[in-house]
Amino acid sequence: MPASPYSSVQKAREQLAARLVEIRKDAGLNSRQLAGRLGWYESKISRIVNAITPPSEDDIRAWCDACEAPGEAPGLIAALRLAQGAYVEWRRMERHGLRAAQESVWALYERTKLYRFYTSCVLMGLAQTSGYTQAVLQNVQERRGLADDIPDAVQVRMDRQRVLDDPRRTFVFLIEEPVLRTQVAEPDVMAEQLGYLLHLATRPNVSLGIIPWTLRRRYPPSEAFFMHDREQVAVEMIGAYLSITEPSEVALYEQAFEELSCLAAWDATTIRKLIAAAIEALG
Repeated sequence: MPASPYSSVQKAREQLAARLVEIRKDAGLNSRQLAGRLGWYESKISRIVNAITPPSEDDIRAWCDACEAPGEAPGLIAALRLAQGAYVEWRRMERHGLRAAQESVWALYERTKLYRFYTSCVLMGLAQTSGYTQAVLQNVQERRGLADDIPDAVQVRMDRQRVLDDPRRTFVFLIEEPVLRTQVAEPDVMAEQLGYLLHLATRPNVSLGIIPWTLRRRYPPSEAFFMHDREQVAVEMIGAYLSITEPSEVALYEQAFEELSCLAAWDATTIRKLIAAAIEALG
């Protein structure tokens, strides 16, 4: 299974910190001397070089100026922005509303040809009905105290589903069985959603796998992650949205997807039985 989803971000921070240390050493300064030039506490220097606290852009400029290496600042600032862009807190991503958050990933979905989605909690957006989407986003809106633009956000997600109609694209949906039974919406909405999932599985460019909850397994369910070709992995966490593009990290998630896929049922008969049982459990 992949390492912690924070590892890509932490690695980028460590690389940035290592370069700052090199610049300090090239200037012939120790940490105390540099702190003195900057007017900082030495503890701040320590937190930065140990990648505990990332520097601000102003910190980087000041550091490079103090080390008489101002030309190094632009490249380091670009690296900082890359690391910050990989980890986006939901509150920052959603600060302009849920519609804007949905639109922010539109370009990624448009350019993807092979979609591999794994979820252990809520159905992936491309597999949702409008009623299910509305219930999910309503929960998000209420929990995070966001502006109520749910109808617009639902429409954006439904519009995005047009990629399913493109036969040149391939979709692999891998779902933990409890996702089918987690009632995030009213029973009639859930029944409609589960029925749509059955229909979706009949599309020629869609593969649906379900990991039975009774299965004895080596690995527990993972956080939800969505793979876009071999270019990018999106990981949805409680507090943030993580975008992974480092090839070695993407490869780890690709391996995890393959391992989880081996646990799933993919045949139409079993899929129908599992979904039918979930519908029946709604009462």
